[in-house]
Amino acid sequence: MGIFRKHNAAARVEAKGLADPIPSLWALFGMVPTVTGATVTSDQALSVPAVSRAMRLISEAVASFEFCVFQDLPDGTCQEVENDPAAVLLSTAANPWTSGFEFKRDLLIDALSDDVGGIAWVNHVNGQPREIIRYRSGIVQVRYDQATGEPFYTANVQGTPLTLPLSQVVHVRAPFGKAPLTLAREAIGTGIALSDHAARLFANGARPSGSLNIPKGIGQEAVLNARAAWSSTHEGSANSSKTAILYDGMSFTPFSFSSTDAQFIENRKFQILEMARAFGCPPSLLFDLDRATWGNMEQLSAEFLIYCLEPWLQVMEGALTRALCEFGSGKRIVADRDDMTRADLVSRATAISSLISSKTINPNEGREWLGLGPYVGGDEFANPHINPQGSMGAVAPVPAQPEKAAADV
Repeated sequence: MGIFRKHNAAARVEAKGLADPIPSLWALFGMVPTVTGATVTSDQALSVPAVSRAMRLISEAVASFEFCVFQDLPDGTCQEVENDPAAVLLSTAANPWTSGFEFKRDLLIDALSDDVGGIAWVNHVNGQPREIIRYRSGIVQVRYDQATGEPFYTANVQGTPLTLPLSQVVHVRAPFGKAPLTLAREAIGTGIALSDHAARLFANGARPSGSLNIPKGIGQEAVLNARAAWSSTHEGSANSSKTAILYDGMSFTPFSFSSTDAQFIENRKFQILEMARAFGCPPSLLFDLDRATWGNMEQLSAEFLIYCLEPWLQVMEGALTRALCEFGSGKRIVADRDDMTRADLVSRATAISSLISSKTINPNEGREWLGLGPYVGGDEFANPHINPQGSMGAVAPVPAQPEKAAADV
């Protein structure tokens, strides 16, 4: 397996071929333009604030989860494997130059922006994962069996194609085989067009263009000179307040705003909703707070976890389990969702108290949820409201101190 450690220098040169062009190569030749005329690449899409915010929100939220390794037991239960090599790689450093957080974040960004998905290779030594290396788009080629859909991976190592075993490849793919960035290309193109329109509008003094009405009898050269003089004197935000001087009977007629210009702000705000739909994020998390209130913010956050993050977490867990855990070993990688689902302290205290009173959990289990240590007698299931002085770790009364003798006073 040492050959993978030697091809890093060669991998810096990305080889692209027309036999299997990647999306950015199609965009390079202008073969996937949108209706607005803009060819939306990953870099251009990130220039739309709602797109970059949605991608950062999803990728960083998923990367912030702690991924743990669990071992299935014969009795049907499972327990966490402490200090497992896979968990260490995901929580500390995936390789000497990439932290675990950066690896998970960048892998999901690839899945959100590239139809091929996010691909990484796991270096196994003596059957144990030692490092995880994420590859940029185009380095690893993916082929699928037409009947079963089984993927096959090949990497160009120093000019030689090398097959990568399926058990050593982390592959995170979006549904439909299309990245959200691809599916939302038209909406993103509209957002880019609106942004460009705003830039041109304010570059011309924040007002629409108009027409110079020139009387007959002026030659073409005079018309060109008048146009150049007007452009240099009155166009641009720096010249918006200068006084116009017209001569030889000329007049200026400004054009009025069209209906689209009058609803320009509404159109731009609608693009935020379009990006929220494309990526599955609540609009409030993209800073569109028109319909966000104190009463529904908590529900919107719960929907973000359930309907947006949870599918990606399931995909990440499956991809990491296939590559980091031996097939059939009973080990699996699970993301710890407790931090995201944790309520405020008052709600948690009320829920824990109710569970203890109903004898669903014991006090020590409730204290563990709060990050507190156990106490003697806290493992007993009892209702403290009915039997507060029972055997639930009640503190014994402190014996009274004997009265001091008169000689000690």
